Amino acid sequence: MSQTVLSLVIVLLFAAVHILGKGMVFLQSTPRSAWLSLAGGVSVAYVFVHLLPELAEHQETFRRETEHRPGPLAGMESHTYLIALLGLAVFYGLDRLARTSARQEERAGREKRPSKGAFWLHLGSFAIYNVLIGYLLLHREETDLRGLLIYGVAMGLHFIVNDQGLREHHGRAYDEQGRWILAAAPLLGWGIGLVTELPALAIAALFAFLAGGVVLNVLKEELPEERESRFWAFAAGTGAYAALLLATG
Repeated sequence: MSQTVLSLVIVLLFAAVHILGKGMVFLQSTPRSAWLSLAGGVSVAYVFVHLLPELAEHQETFRRETEHRPGPLAGMESHTYLIALLGLAVFYGLDRLARTSARQEERAGREKRPSKGAFWLHLGSFAIYNVLIGYLLLHREETDLRGLLIYGVAMGLHFIVNDQGLREHHGRAYDEQGRWILAAAPLLGWGIGLVTELPALAIAALFAFLAGGVVLNVLKEELPEERESRFWAFAAGTGAYAALLLATG
């Protein structure tokens, strides 16, 4: 099987996560499902063992591309890490917006869900996020079969965590509209990646932004006390996937 065909299979599985997530009732519980905590642990392991070292390689791309250019970027040693920080901050801000909007709706005597405007802003940001993940299936630093499978497994499990978190935030609006848009988004990103290749500098920036977003989106689902998360499952997912990455590296 060629890498292009395998990447198509993976992106179809990404889409299926959102389409079928509504039926995964065993994940929709408090205390938090151990499976969700395990999936979050895998995503975190991927970020710290695989993505962050890859950021260092992308930082070298930034250095080469900017060292002879005048301006504030020249000579910096932390471009990719600043972009990753931006990704984390953007998704933190969007999460706070959704939560604040839900509290305002509750105070106004309505259902405790984000307003329509907050819903579409939150959903739109995750649609762009999913497009980016689909695009990077075809344009990563490691383009071999191993790298594709590692990325596919980690991001697939990450989609499961995101899907359940968005369903909890937005309820029926997400099930009726949001999940279909998010299912289409990685397919769109994959299609763009099939016909278009951005400059190395742009890919490095997108990759760094994704890393920051993944860190925030996993931890915000695991850390709140009301989630009653399963630490043992999170630790097992983190440890097992980190060990796998190190053993196959």
